Amino acid sequence: MRRQLALVFALAFACGALTAALLVRTTAHSPEPVAVSAQAASGDSGGADGDAGDDWPDDADTPEQVLYSQPRMLRAAVAKLAPRTPGKPNLYFIGFAGDGAEDVFLNEAEYAQMLFAKRFAAAGHELLLANNPATLSRYPLATLTNLETAVDAVAEMMDRDNDILFLLLTSHGTEDHLLYVAMDPLPLDQIAPEDLADVFAKARIRYKVVVISACYSGGFIDALKNDTTMIVTAARADRSSFGCGNDADITDFGRAFLVDGLNHNVTVTGAFAEADKLIAAWETRDHEEPSQPQLVTTKQIEAQLQRWRDGIAIGPPVPFVAARGDALTAAR
Repeated sequence: MRRQLALVFALAFACGALTAALLVRTTAHSPEPVAVSAQAASGDSGGADGDAGDDWPDDADTPEQVLYSQPRMLRAAVAKLAPRTPGKPNLYFIGFAGDGAEDVFLNEAEYAQMLFAKRFAAAGHELLLANNPATLSRYPLATLTNLETAVDAVAEMMDRDNDILFLLLTSHGTEDHLLYVAMDPLPLDQIAPEDLADVFAKARIRYKVVVISACYSGGFIDALKNDTTMIVTAARADRSSFGCGNDADITDFGRAFLVDGLNHNVTVTGAFAEADKLIAAWETRDHEEPSQPQLVTTKQIEAQLQRWRDGIAIGPPVPFVAARGDALTAAR
């Protein structure tokens, strides 16, 4: 790994200072700063409600043990990836659920993984990184270090000039264009557009589809765009998106783009067009400031996506089943 775990542990000493920057979760897809509590000032790292470690399971390994286990967990996850199918473009999916305090992001990333495995023939080519108290022993953590390592590992298995990486990042986003990464009480790096661009530059994967489901995610576009990359964001650079929170099963953008759009369309651009209309209607109904999702695409990535679709059999729609047991989509 390019980033040493020793650095992560060294950063732990800065927990008290970092806590001042921790963010509360709101129904908008964006965090807000909170005041530093007396507990935080004493050096404990707290969550959105100021209670340090409340979300850490009693039966889990300690935070230090979880950090030490990351290289092993990531190697095991990568080892499960199937060999590429020769003679045609393959698609590889990586999901990243950034905020461990809300199940909505894990739900969205897990659903997207299942959607691509079952509907878009990517079974065996999916990898999930997640921050959530329930998955500490199931998935590698969603960290910048693990993302870089995962992308590099997938790049080693791919035909970098012909295969396609589909990366979904879902979390909160900030007005200054940081993707929020948190698994309290671990001190994790936030992800800036330049960080993500650097990950891709090192991996040298030619064709990419990058979907960022977060507030202000349009702020990532300029750093990522090139002739062979499609970028989809849940909001404009200066707008919030909606539908997160502990009472939500999936974000508004996740439902519109993944559950509706990609189940009703075989192309990403078709899915985006449907999602854009749905979101505009929902936000008008709820008197919200329009989030204005963004799509940046090119002829080259569109042509390569078509070559990939020509080589697979598109599966049936994959329902998203909410916690209450209702399916949110069905075939038209």
